[in-house]
Amino acid sequence: MTAAQDGERSSRSPAFMIGLTLIALFFFAGFCALGAWQVQRLGWKRDLIARVDARSHALPLPAPRAAARADEYRRVKISGHFLHDQTALVQAVTVRGPGFWVLTPLVTDRGLTLIVNRGFVPLDKRRDYARPQGKVHVAGLLRLNEPGGGFLRSNDPAADRWYSRDVEAIADARGIKGPLADYFIDAEAVDGPDSLPVGGLTVVKFPNSHLQYAIIWFVLAAMVAGAYMFVMRQARKDRRG
Repeated sequence: MTAAQDGERSSRSPAFMIGLTLIALFFFAGFCALGAWQVQRLGWKRDLIARVDARSHALPLPAPRAAARADEYRRVKISGHFLHDQTALVQAVTVRGPGFWVLTPLVTDRGLTLIVNRGFVPLDKRRDYARPQGKVHVAGLLRLNEPGGGFLRSNDPAADRWYSRDVEAIADARGIKGPLADYFIDAEAVDGPDSLPVGGLTVVKFPNSHLQYAIIWFVLAAMVAGAYMFVMRQARKDRRG
């Protein structure tokens, strides 16, 4: 018997066919699971986009004492006075390039302190921005706390280096006492486009490619199934021959 005949016989053996079936099932089930997961993510992303769009365009409500997950991106308003000497600059990259978010505590008439992200300043303007005095009125989007730091970088309060908008850490580093809101507000733009800081840069449009990813995974699953059926059909033809 030749080596070619031995190889042909081994490719028709029950052990080979069982192994091929298990491998095909593994990849088919895996690709289908990934496709189903992307379909779930698609529904979640569409719901998120709808909720954020509705909240960000609604009339502003009074800022709450505490926030829940369902309050994120809700449009709120607050009045009080800024504590400019306790501002923290958080590194940021925006559509305007690299720079900093200007996070300034605001104390309300009720004694509640909120951290307000007044907006963006470029790197060379980190000290050159407006500081309104007296009572101010702020409207913006409620954002949940960002503890810990940014991607691969932890906040360093001792060195006054901030990579995320961590409300509690900033308040602690600045020695802020009294009631503190557990969220911050992304302030809306209030002046001209050339005034600093630049508000209203909150990203409220999210990419949604989950449908394309789902189609890719399901197509790969169909390709696995098609290849498996082709191999099995050829094996049956060989056995008949």
